[in-house]
Amino acid sequence: MDTNTIRNFSIIAHIDHGKSTLADRMLEVTKTISEREMKDQLLDQMELERERGITIKMQPVRMGYQKEGTDYVLNLIDTPGHIDFSYEVSRALKSIEGTILLVDATQGVQAQTLTVLDMAKELNLPIIPVLNKIDLAGAQTEEVKQQVVNVVGCSPDEILCVSAKTGEGVEALLDRIVDKVPSPKKTKANSLQSLIFDFEYSNHQGVIVYTRVYGGEVKKGDELLFVGAKERFIAQEVGVFSPLRTKKDSLKEGEIGYIVTGIKRPGVTQVGDTVTLFKSQSAPVTGFEKPKPVVWASLYPESQDDFDVLRQALGKLLLTDSSLSFEEEASVSLGRGFRCGFLGMLHLEIITERLKREFNLNLIITSPTITYKVFSKGGKEEIIYSPVKFPDHGSYEKVLEPWIKVTLIVPGDYLGNVMTLLYEHEAIVGNTNSFGDNRMALDLEMPLRELMRNFFDEIKSATSGYASLSYEMGDMREAQVTRLDVLIAEEIVPAFSRIIAERRAEEEARDVVEKLHDVLPRQQFVIKIQAQAKGRIIASKTLKALRKDVTAKLYGGDITRKMKLREKQKKGKKKMKEGGKVSIPQDVFLKVMRG
Repeated sequence: MDTNTIRNFSIIAHIDHGKSTLADRMLEVTKTISEREMKDQLLDQMELERERGITIKMQPVRMGYQKEGTDYVLNLIDTPGHIDFSYEVSRALKSIEGTILLVDATQGVQAQTLTVLDMAKELNLPIIPVLNKIDLAGAQTEEVKQQVVNVVGCSPDEILCVSAKTGEGVEALLDRIVDKVPSPKKTKANSLQSLIFDFEYSNHQGVIVYTRVYGGEVKKGDELLFVGAKERFIAQEVGVFSPLRTKKDSLKEGEIGYIVTGIKRPGVTQVGDTVTLFKSQSAPVTGFEKPKPVVWASLYPESQDDFDVLRQALGKLLLTDSSLSFEEEASVSLGRGFRCGFLGMLHLEIITERLKREFNLNLIITSPTITYKVFSKGGKEEIIYSPVKFPDHGSYEKVLEPWIKVTLIVPGDYLGNVMTLLYEHEAIVGNTNSFGDNRMALDLEMPLRELMRNFFDEIKSATSGYASLSYEMGDMREAQVTRLDVLIAEEIVPAFSRIIAERRAEEEARDVVEKLHDVLPRQQFVIKIQAQAKGRIIASKTLKALRKDVTAKLYGGDITRKMKLREKQKKGKKKMKEGGKVSIPQDVFLKVMRG
């Protein structure tokens, strides 16, 4: 195949701006798929994606298109729109030569779009600006055009207007892709050099890698090597997506397709790794890094009988998602489970939802935490990602925590509400720019732990849902945090321990004690519920004992008989309190952890 007729591109868009619908119309216009086979969100294969209307797992597609008598091959890599998956987006952008910036004409440019756009600009990719949903009554075409001009640096005439729903303007967009997106550059690779930008798992074929060939050629039966993982394998099948997997004799320079590896072990395949021939190896494609978890949470099965099922389920998910990490752990109160690492809160939500749906697991999920660097007084450095392992107050020199850089776009009318929230979440506000259409773009920095403390929901609530934000990881900074422990009947319950800001210790302690007082079942004896931080008890409440009238069976007689029975009951309760153990039902853990 002549590489001059290949166009590799992607679509950058915020969630719900119509990316998957536009891909559907492209498939129809290019006749890649017949009207009979067409269904909405065709490239979103996962049930969860179709239900939520978001793209989680990328699905590439190859389309044939004719312009002025020349046949072109258009390879679209659909990318996730959520910030948790920005590493996958960056590797997808590395696999293409141009991109479409798709903006909803009713909503305007959003913060997450800016983040991905910046990545595309750094790679010097040509950007085709497109306004979608121009047929809707609420479309603000001229105002949004001006926003796009400001962020892209193009002229208003370069912006195409389409309706992904009706198909209006889609053919003109395909023509623009052919004209503006360059064909793949010829490389000087002396052997196969191919970048993995995604992969999936099949029970029969093992791991199937999605790849962009930079140089050389790959055929069925070739002995190949993952450069980063140092793993050898035989290519059992190669092919392209049109849009379903279609076998081919080979994949050549500039093409996008798949390789069936036959590998059935988790953890071998990584997004961003390079595939090459084992006998004549080429250099890896630059920029590969293993995504590092930023959020941690423990997952326990509600029934301990499901522990092995949970282990197998996590192993299967690891075969399709290399950014997930987990290790076994045990808790006195919750039994055996796994400490899991995620790329962010949405990633955590998607994994736990898939475990429930695909493997029918009922789970207990502990409060998410982040990674801290703790320096002991002797100068020893330790990485802590579990509250139980966090050292006692005053036993360490200092603690470092991750900070993030946030871009926040809010309507000017809500700026006062937002500023109050930013102060509560320890944010440092930097540049504030007018963004047109009475919107402000704020650059700020804040601790990652504060982002996880309901920041998304509170910002959306404070701006009536009009705010948008994106973030990227920043540096590590000194943290004023402490461990909060909960004591029930004077015994620490590790499952309730958490790491909190020192300044919020009293408030958080009162909240957890109040909640436990409301949900903990009463016992035959008085129970003290206490919260401890900074080396002292800072909140306490007493749960009264169940009362039983031991004199109910007595009729008349001397009062001293009743007094003796009550005294005996009192001594019994005192003895129970001294040696009594409180058994905490699992629904109590669930109620406290779900907030």
